[in-house]
Amino acid sequence: MRFLLSVIDSASRTGSSDEMAAIDIFNEKLQKNDHWIFACGVDSPKSAKLVDNRAGAGLTHDGSYVDSDEFQSGFWIINAASHDEAMALAHEGSMACNRKVEVRPLLG
Repeated sequence: MRFLLSVIDSASRTGSSDEMAAIDIFNEKLQKNDHWIFACGVDSPKSAKLVDNRAGAGLTHDGSYVDSDEFQSGFWIINAASHDEAMALAHEGSMACNRKVEVRPLLG
């Protein structure tokens, strides 16, 4: 099963050197144990552009579709044998990055 582990923060690019080192160790563990699919950081919602071309509307708006103090500042896409295993990995990821982590199964 594949899961999205979203890192939740109130700013982007805020990881300390200790946090980045812990994330590197966690990433290496994911890779070593065949959980790793992909991971990266995400820029702040201020850099977002929202496109709505439903019915050919051609609309573009600055900013995110969500107005919140917290947002996704990074993510992992992982393989896990079960939801329980994904949750255990999310707990480890949250500890490594020192941020909240949301877990969602990927469809399809």
